[in-house]
Amino acid sequence: MSDLTVPETDLRSIESIRALGFIGFESVASLWNDKSPIPKQIGVYLVINPDCHNPRFICPGVGGFFKGRDPNVSLEELKLNFLRGALVVYVGKAGSPAQASTLHSRLGEYLRFGQGKNVGHSGGRYIWQLANHVDLLVCWKPTPNDDPRQIEKQLIADFQKQFGKRPFANLAS
Repeated sequence: MSDLTVPETDLRSIESIRALGFIGFESVASLWNDKSPIPKQIGVYLVINPDCHNPRFICPGVGGFFKGRDPNVSLEELKLNFLRGALVVYVGKAGSPAQASTLHSRLGEYLRFGQGKNVGHSGGRYIWQLANHVDLLVCWKPTPNDDPRQIEKQLIADFQKQFGKRPFANLAS
């Protein structure tokens, strides 16, 4: 059983997120230049917005058009979904006991999507319409003995308990 499934999971500060075993805390800009710190294991990851009180949105954003689909939404939609004061703007997972995807490969896809590439990772696409997307922090937790999807679901549920709704860029639970 994962230590992330306890009901008191606190996602309100970087210190509490570190205490859950998350590592990395690398900026998107840094990871665009060097993805080598990202482990080649299954796990979960968080995207953190250090400027969670004063969002600035861009339209269009920098996300890629996978299979010709426009990833952008209106400024009104972004404003409706943004939760001021919540550091975590996206919870994601990589791999499963039956899937070979790793944090390194999945986050690599996500980062390439944010560089406008035609990549199949439109989940969490709202972050690419934040003006400070290059300053967002990405942290991860390898979960070699647990199913990342179950941990992702638990993290989103815990976030909802703390903030009353899903993280900004998680469009589904």
